[in-house]
Amino acid sequence: MASIIPDGTLAYGLQLPVQSQSTIYAETWEAGAGIDDVAAIARACDTGGFLYVAVCDHVAIPRPLDEKMSTSWWDTMTTLGYLAAITTNVRLMSHVYVLPYRHPLVAAKAWLTLDEVSHGRALLGVGAGHVEREFELLGVDYAARGRLLEEGLDVVRAAFADEFVGDFGLRPRPTQPGGPPIWIGGSSPAALRRAADLGDGWLPQGPPKDGMKKGIAWIHERRARTNDGAPIDIGVNTEPIYVGDAPFEIESFCATGSPDAIAARLLRYKAIGVDHLQIRFRSRSASELVDQIEAFGRDVAPLLND
Repeated sequence: MASIIPDGTLAYGLQLPVQSQSTIYAETWEAGAGIDDVAAIARACDTGGFLYVAVCDHVAIPRPLDEKMSTSWWDTMTTLGYLAAITTNVRLMSHVYVLPYRHPLVAAKAWLTLDEVSHGRALLGVGAGHVEREFELLGVDYAARGRLLEEGLDVVRAAFADEFVGDFGLRPRPTQPGGPPIWIGGSSPAALRRAADLGDGWLPQGPPKDGMKKGIAWIHERRARTNDGAPIDIGVNTEPIYVGDAPFEIESFCATGSPDAIAARLLRYKAIGVDHLQIRFRSRSASELVDQIEAFGRDVAPLLND
């Protein structure tokens, strides 16, 4: 297991819009958007210094959860494979891939292939999943999802490390030594334990029960016992951002205004041990989002690592 973010650096990434459209976070314009918009946004991240672009993972949303989650959840691997072909620098991440839905060797083959076609830019974010009826639809034991995730991770890591898992061989071999990094998603106690024990990084989904600062300290304390204190990449979900003075009404909790003001807010996370920010921008169109991404990369990002 290894960190990919240099010590003392604050990296930043984006969960892509359009690909998933939960009402919790989707902007109104996303309902009418398509692949050309996603491509433009991903390319802006690629040239704007973003560490990753991320996509979500669901197969089929049951009623009545569709009222909140919607049914727009593009296939994870198909989307990332397309993005690999139109970008050069940005990493391609799942936030998060529900490993218990698949046989772990099927998952390993998909991620080995993505690492090959992207020239070593695959970044595997995994989680246990949470929609019980989706598990039932796929014939997977919901109550066993935590165990299935942990057992599956062992198999995936073995496939990343060696061509043969038992008597069965998998190619292509990974471009990245040891295979794509594995970041563990979630903010439950079990997710924090898995991040400390099994992950190269942590992808929180909101703050843990006791807050981010205590959660990060807990991960490091446990990792010192279980992984000899090996470095781990620690993330955070930031407040929504609008670079400049927003020409429309936005919530008071958003980070907006000058690049200096936004950077000052984001550097609070660095002070508690975070080294990568998952950013969400407020926007009224795909073109406005591209403008925001470009402004952040040009004007805010340099202030995060002076």
